[in-house]
Amino acid sequence: MFEGFARQRIRIDETTLHVLIGGKGPPLLLLHGFPQTHVIWHKVAPELAKDFTLVIPDLPGYGASQGPVPDTAHRNFAKRNTAGIMARLMTRLGHERFFLAGHDRGGRVGFRLSLDHPERVLAFAALDIVPTLAVWEGMGWRQALATYHWQFLAVPAPVPEHMIGLDPDFYIDHLIERWAGDATRLDREAREAYRVAFRDPKVIAVACADYRAGASTDVADDAASRELGQRIGCPVLALWGRYLDEGVSVLEAWREWADDVREVVLPCGHFLAEEQPEATASALQGFFSAQT
Repeated sequence: MFEGFARQRIRIDETTLHVLIGGKGPPLLLLHGFPQTHVIWHKVAPELAKDFTLVIPDLPGYGASQGPVPDTAHRNFAKRNTAGIMARLMTRLGHERFFLAGHDRGGRVGFRLSLDHPERVLAFAALDIVPTLAVWEGMGWRQALATYHWQFLAVPAPVPEHMIGLDPDFYIDHLIERWAGDATRLDREAREAYRVAFRDPKVIAVACADYRAGASTDVADDAASRELGQRIGCPVLALWGRYLDEGVSVLEAWREWADDVREVVLPCGHFLAEEQPEATASALQGFFSAQT
């Protein structure tokens, strides 16, 4: 995986990031989601690297990155804090303005990065999510059952950490089988990388901290931004799999936050970059190339 990419460890404040860098052209920051690592991009990176300089980190505390210590105020893993870390990473690498794509939790970091640092983001692609407030405010009982992990992972420590830690391989496989349209499309090597990552209790704790922030601090930050009328100024692509059901229209949810929004729907489940890599790469290339 990622042949020809350089691997670096870059210290940003209390975080040491594991980062892959490769390709040529304008910079494109790729952010993964839960329950995965940078490995989600392994099928699309070779194609995107033809046109873009790719920066592919493990998010703080995920994979091979070391993150700050989870805190009781749920600020260290709030999307605002993580977005700031990503902005400083791109500055460290010499990229003052860049394209941005985020899947799942990485998409939520991208949302906050686009709001808080509008001068930095040229265009933003959100993969298989709607904004956090839209999820919570649109959650009926059917969505609550379908997305039970939002509530489960946000339960105070140490309950979810203990339960996941008893058999992390089972839990990762459970999530992949639950969310994928066709789980066989995910490579065995990739799935094993995700299992290995979550065998580390520190990674489990970070994932829970991430979701606790998503049920508290992130909600407060997003609500404040909405009250202030803060909007995403750059073009936005909502790229999602047809099985996504958050109880709201994906396109309309993003139009609540941005004026220039377009969508692409793929015939797959949650893991677009692995289930439909050619179509995902094509959609991202077309979207970002149009902004150059």
